[in-house]
Amino acid sequence: MTTETLPELLPDTGVPSEEVVREGDTDKKTALLPLYKVIMWDDNVTTMEFVIRMLIKVFSKDYHTAEKLMLEVHLSGASHVDTLPLERAEFKVQQVHTAASLENYPFRCSIEPL
Repeated sequence: MTTETLPELLPDTGVPSEEVVREGDTDKKTALLPLYKVIMWDDNVTTMEFVIRMLIKVFSKDYHTAEKLMLEVHLSGASHVDTLPLERAEFKVQQVHTAASLENYPFRCSIEPL
């Protein structure tokens, strides 16, 4: 194998390689991804505690923010809880739907273009 075919090695900076940006590079893939809103919908069965737990575990919200968003879902019928690229939004919604199903809750989230 010649040196022309070897991959370029980056110095060990302690930062995961996908987060290292070489000089002159721009993160075009991330910059060009359209964003989507994740909406949580209220129902009469799912507990407030479950909604808070999903906001903390799946959407990485702190307790205070999760509680505020849960109350908005409960009182308004729905709440915009996060804005993400489509693939990440779909993954997180699937995580919530799976957790809800495992606990026999009809809880639903949806994804809408920003």
